[in-house]
Amino acid sequence: MIDFENKLEQDFGWIEVICGGMFSGKTEALLQRIEVCKQLNIEVGVFKSAIDVRYATHEIVSHQKKSIKAIAISDANEILKYLKTEKVIAIDEVQFFDKNIVEVCVQMANEGKKVILSGLDMDFKGQPFGSVPQLLAVADYIHKLHAKCSVSGLPASFSKRIIPSQNHILLGQNEAYQPRNRRYFDI
Repeated sequence: MIDFENKLEQDFGWIEVICGGMFSGKTEALLQRIEVCKQLNIEVGVFKSAIDVRYATHEIVSHQKKSIKAIAISDANEILKYLKTEKVIAIDEVQFFDKNIVEVCVQMANEGKKVILSGLDMDFKGQPFGSVPQLLAVADYIHKLHAKCSVSGLPASFSKRIIPSQNHILLGQNEAYQPRNRRYFDI
């Protein structure tokens, strides 16, 4: 996390996107960055999509059950209403936010905030998810994480839905999704 600590010392804002498929450790990486900020006594505003109620309504929770309190947001513009003196803004499940999330993140970074986002870059069909492609385009730093393919054991960047549903958003865990690599995604 030394590289992350060096980024925190910059006297200007930036946007970092942590992306990848399900079970790749995105939320865990976000929580680690929040922990570093707390150890350095840096104020962090923590937000999550109100859609994500898998583990808790007002906490970010990783699959490893690590958690932190968060403000659940339905509309990206709401984030701006909660800001006070935070230097870092952490947002989980960014793919669930409306398209205004891009403008909100750029505004916060331009105002000197360090904005850290985590979310899926592709949906269950292997297509770009929500505003994440636009966020990747405006990000200063990008980290693509990989899970372990449930078929081959090799690095996986896709989230294969294994239950019948065509709903674009279907909250679930390993009962509904498996990490897959490109070779085993369409089988």
